[in-house]
Amino acid sequence: MTTVLIVDDEPQILRALQINLHAHGYTVVPAHNGTTALAAAQTHAIDVVVLDLGLPDMDGLDVIAGLRGWSEVPIIVLSARHGSHDKVEALDAGADDYVTKPFGLDELLARLRAATRRSGQQSAEPRVETAEFTVDLANKQVFRHGEPVRMTPTEWSVLELLVRNPGRLVSQQQILSEVWGPAYAKETHYLRVYMAQLRRKLESDPAAPVHLLTEAGMGYRFAP
Repeated sequence: MTTVLIVDDEPQILRALQINLHAHGYTVVPAHNGTTALAAAQTHAIDVVVLDLGLPDMDGLDVIAGLRGWSEVPIIVLSARHGSHDKVEALDAGADDYVTKPFGLDELLARLRAATRRSGQQSAEPRVETAEFTVDLANKQVFRHGEPVRMTPTEWSVLELLVRNPGRLVSQQQILSEVWGPAYAKETHYLRVYMAQLRRKLESDPAAPVHLLTEAGMGYRFAP
């Protein structure tokens, strides 16, 4: 059964969607603001998000950014904002689809079916734990033995890329291109410096790492 997180501060719309989606075989998790939505996304196995942009505690774009910090769950924006700029902004932030209010239930159901077909089972865990450290992808935080570890933005970007690909070899060129940009794809000395910094902060023995591994001449691998 597909689980839908509905985020809307209008009680009538929230209630109507709960009733109608449940009648069509969906499990519904309701949220009336962004804070509740982000918490629910971490505690429930969400398959798709239906999100209003006009929330009382934060803009819907911030909710999208919070989700995209750790998850590829499909996000369908359901908003009264009709302008093309609003649609482009939401899609650029990471939304997968955009439906304007007022809307037809049949259209929304079709968008839900399309979103879940495209996504398959591609969600990621919001927290990744090892014996030495924990990476909270949702909140962009790292803890070692329960204590917070200060990360520079670049250190975080490198670590996040590795952690989101557990067990997989991530090439030097991919890391350099995604973190620094395509122009830096051959600057492998950058990586050596930052990987050494990450190991000093996270590994018990930086000289013999067990989680942040080097594949000589190829790239790096995160071993949970």
